[in-house]
Amino acid sequence: SVRLVNSGGGSVQAGGSLRLSCVVSGFTVEALSVAWFRQAPGQQREGVATQGRFGNTNHADSVKGRFTISRDSAQNTLDLPMKSLKTEDTALYYCAADGTWPIPHPFRGAFYNYWGQGTQVTVSS
Repeated sequence: SVRLVNSGGGSVQAGGSLRLSCVVSGFTVEALSVAWFRQAPGQQREGVATQGRFGNTNHADSVKGRFTISRDSAQNTLDLPMKSLKTEDTALYYCAADGTWPIPHPFRGAFYNYWGQGTQVTVSS
């Protein structure tokens, strides 16, 4: 079965950068529909960025131009480099994947069967 393991994250000041990574095992990342979600305390989970099986990419308006979803076929990872971080980016970040393509609603977490364990990103002012 597919297994996702989050890494990266941490604490940074506003304006700084971080890189999240997700190691995929049990399947080749190129054959999956993938996404990043985040959940801040007291808030609902929200989709941050998605990438379909054939590379079509979408980013939430709140992160456009700052976050970029990508995959590394050699390392079999899903990555999320983040720059110009804001305090409102503070959240627990999860990678997600599914073998379905296309995902009917890519920014809805219910359509993904496989999830990483989550990694904390904290941005201070």
